[in-house]
Amino acid sequence: MPVVVGVRFKERGKIYYFDPGDIRVNQDDRVLVETVRGIELGFVALGPKDVPPERLVLPLKKVIRLATPEDLVTHEANRKKALDAMETARAKIADHGLEMRLVDAEFTFDGSRVVLYFTADGRIDFRELVKDLASTLRTRVELRQIGVRDQAKLTGGIGPCGRPLCCASFLNDFLPVSIKMAKEQNLSLNPTKISGTCGRLLCCLRFECEHYEDAKSTLPPVGAKVITPEGEGKVVAQNALKSSLSVELEGGKVQEFPAEEVEEKKA
Repeated sequence: MPVVVGVRFKERGKIYYFDPGDIRVNQDDRVLVETVRGIELGFVALGPKDVPPERLVLPLKKVIRLATPEDLVTHEANRKKALDAMETARAKIADHGLEMRLVDAEFTFDGSRVVLYFTADGRIDFRELVKDLASTLRTRVELRQIGVRDQAKLTGGIGPCGRPLCCASFLNDFLPVSIKMAKEQNLSLNPTKISGTCGRLLCCLRFECEHYEDAKSTLPPVGAKVITPEGEGKVVAQNALKSSLSVELEGGKVQEFPAEEVEEKKA
C-alpha cells in the first residue's frame, strides 16, 4: 500500500494526502507541497501511514521539502498581506454595491494569487470587482463563493452546547444531515433548537443517529400490542437510551416499563 502523509493548509481545514517520497516527515512538521494552485505551505496533520489505493485520488502530489525558517517568514508575511487584502476587498465590494459578505482571504505561497472567500444569497456578477481588485492589489485575484457551513468552519465559534463548533474543531467533511435524524432521536423539531450557528441542521444530529436506529430496532414499535407486568397495552413511545417503553394500559393510563419486562403480543 502507498505510504502517505495527511497535510492541512488551515488549522481547521480538510486533510489532503501527499506522497512524502524519500523525505522523513513527522506529524506537526511544516512542509512545502505541490498542489493544483502551485506550491503551498501546510502542516502535517497525519504522520506517514499506509492507505489503500481506493481511498486515494491518484496520482498523488509530492511533498517537496520540509519548510525552512525563511519559508515560515514568507508564510507569515502572506498572512498579513491577506488581512490587508480583506480590508481592501471590503471597501471595493461596498463601492460596487454588491450583496456579498467577505469571509476569508489567503495568498498562495509565492504571492502570485490571492483567493477571497465570500457568501451570498444568490449568484453574483463580480467580474468588474475582480478587475478593480487585481489593479489595486497588483496580483491575480480569485473569488470563491462558499456555503454558510463552510463559513462557520472558517470563522469558528461556540455551539449551543457550549463547546467549540464541531466543524471548526474536528470535522473534515460535511455529511448530509436530515430532519429524520432529529425525529429518530425524539428531539424537539423547533428549528432554533436543532440548528447550528450557520442556520443549518446541527452536524451532531448525525453522531448518535445510528445508535438510536439500532437500539430502536430491538424494541417493539410504536403502536404494537404488548403484555406488561400491569396487563396488556399499546406502545406509545420508545426510549432508546434507557431501553424502555411507554405503554398505554387499559383505562388510558400511560406507564413506562424496562424493555425486558415487555413482551410483544403475537398477532
